[in-house]
Amino acid sequence: MQSVLLHGLIIGAVAYGVYVYKRKPPPPTPTLAIEGSIVESKDLKSTPPKAAEPAPPEPEPPPPPEDQGPPTPTPEELEQQRREAEEAIQKADADRQAQERKQEEERQATEKAAAEQKAREDAERKKREQEAEAKKAAEVKRLADEKRKAEETKQKAEREAELRRSLEEEERATQLRSSGALRTWLGQIANRIYAAWNRPANAKSGISCVVYLTQAPGGAVTNVRVGECNGGDALLKESIESAAYGASPLPPPPDPALFDRNLTITFTTG
Repeated sequence: MQSVLLHGLIIGAVAYGVYVYKRKPPPPTPTLAIEGSIVESKDLKSTPPKAAEPAPPEPEPPPPPEDQGPPTPTPEELEQQRREAEEAIQKADADRQAQERKQEEERQATEKAAAEQKAREDAERKKREQEAEAKKAAEVKRLADEKRKAEETKQKAEREAELRRSLEEEERATQLRSSGALRTWLGQIANRIYAAWNRPANAKSGISCVVYLTQAPGGAVTNVRVGECNGGDALLKESIESAAYGASPLPPPPDPALFDRNLTITFTTG
C-alpha cells in the first residue's frame, strides 16, 4: 500500500507540472500612454502661442506578472525526478521487506517461545504424572506388603494355634491312653471284628494275629492287613481280613482325642 500511494503521488506531481506549464499565459507587453491633440498649420499661424503645458505624468509601471506556478521541468529534471521516484520506490520496497522480515522474525520468535513453553508444560505434566504413578505404585506396594504381613501373621497364629491344639490333643490322648480308655476302645473294635468273623473249620482256638486297620472319620474301614500270627494258615488270615471289613463302621472312641486313622488290633481266636 505504501508503494502504491508513493507511485500515485509522484505521477500526480509530474502531471500537475506539465498541466501548469501548458496553461501558462504569455507575459504582458508594456505600453506607454501619450496624450495629445491634432492641429492644422493654419491654426498655428493665427493662434497665438499658448503657454507651455505641463509635461504629462510618467506612466505607471506595469503590474508584476501573476504567479504562473512552478516552471516546467526540463528533461534532465524529469529524469532526475524519475530516478528519485524509483529510488523512493526501491527504498519503500526495502523498508516494507524489512518490516515484513521483522514481523516474520517476531512471529517465529513468538511461535518458538510458545513451543518452548508448551514443551516445558508437557514435561512438567509428564513429571507430575510419573510422580503420581510412582506414588500410586508405592502405595499399592505398601498395602500389598501390609496385607502379606497380615496374612503371614494370621497364618503363623493359625499354625501356632493348630500346633497348640495338636499338642493339647496329643497330651490329652496320652493321658487317655494311660488311663486305659484306649485299651477299652481297641477291645471294642476287636469284639466287633470277632462278631463279624466267619470261623474256618480248621481254625484252632488261642491263635493270635496282629491286624492293621485304616479307618476314615466316622469309622469306615478303608484298608485291612493281617500281620504276624502264632499259628493258622492263609485261609485263617483271609477270614480275619474279611471280618475286619465286615465290622465297618467301627465303634467311635469314647473321647474324640483318641481317634486315630491307623489302628493296630490283636485278634485272638476263641
